Amino acid sequence: MNIPWALEELTKFIEETTMSSPPRTPGIIELSGRMVTRADDDTITKRAQIVEQILDRVIPDWRAIESRVNVNRWMRHRDAAIRAKTELERQEEVEAKLGENAPKLSAAELHPWVWSGAKSLWQSGHYRSAVEDALKKVNAEAQNKVRRRDISETKLFQESFSENAPLQGKPRLRRMANDGSDTYRSLQRGAMALAEGIYAGIRNPLNHEAPADLSEQVALEYLAALSVLARWVDDAIVEEAT
Repeated sequence: MNIPWALEELTKFIEETTMSSPPRTPGIIELSGRMVTRADDDTITKRAQIVEQILDRVIPDWRAIESRVNVNRWMRHRDAAIRAKTELERQEEVEAKLGENAPKLSAAELHPWVWSGAKSLWQSGHYRSAVEDALKKVNAEAQNKVRRRDISETKLFQESFSENAPLQGKPRLRRMANDGSDTYRSLQRGAMALAEGIYAGIRNPLNHEAPADLSEQVALEYLAALSVLARWVDDAIVEEAT
């Protein structure tokens, strides 16, 4: 994220949504206590289109923040913008004071197959459904790569990363050229094992357990594991039967 740009957009939005009494018009009796925003509603609406995307990144659950929306339709946006601005301005200080300044894993920087599958539901806080959609997306992309729709998920990856020679209609995915080495066999076996673990240990429980949501941290770890598999599939060479 370009933090200086985000801070500038948030600052402008906060200023434009500041409430004040309207200037008096000579000869007109104004209602007592009437308040208006500093900028007109069209201007605020245009900036809100950008500010909402910033808020989704910085405070994903900002739409649930309690606010005085009865005062003005932009109050929830404004309160969230103030919080987001403070978060961006002081995040280094908070990290230094509250714990280790460890590297952070951003869902948006995972493999594009994973994030494109998860993005919409992730940003609305539906982490379990986001993981499920990412699993479906990676499965579909793997099917596309080997041009197979007759099998899916665990069976698809088992056959695709098999060390056996490809057959007609059953291409293989090779993480490196088959030179008969232990390294080649390890790469193939590792990819197959990871896929089996993901679809047996993550996908199947999500399908069969009670529909309780996942925590954000657990969901992010699941997406990270899936991202590794997605990169291996994406980078693999397709070996066709001759």
